[in-house]
Amino acid sequence: MPTFVVTITLPDTYEEDFLALIPRHRSHINRLLTEKVIETYAISADRRRGWVTINGEDAGAVRTVVEQFPLYRYFSGIEIDELFIFDTVASRFPPISLN
Repeated sequence: MPTFVVTITLPDTYEEDFLALIPRHRSHINRLLTEKVIETYAISADRRRGWVTINGEDAGAVRTVVEQFPLYRYFSGIEIDELFIFDTVASRFPPISLN
C-alpha cells in the first residue's frame, strides 16, 4: 500500500473551540496509529504546521482520512504527497542480543 506525507497548516491563533477538540483529536490520532493507518504524526514547535505519514490506496483515500480528523475544519491548508521511499528506524529489525 502506498505511503503519503500530509503537510497540515494550522491556524495562527487557537480559539477555545479548537482547544476543546484537542483531546478528541489526539484520541482519534492514537487509534489510527494503533491501526497502522498513520505511521508518524508530528507538529512543529511553533504549532503552525504538522506532518502526518499515512498509508492509503491513493491521495483521495488519504484525504478522506484527514477529513475525519476532529480538528480538520481548522486546518488552513493541507498538501498530500505520495512517497517513493519511506525508511524509519522503527521499521527495521531490532538488534540481535546474544544473551
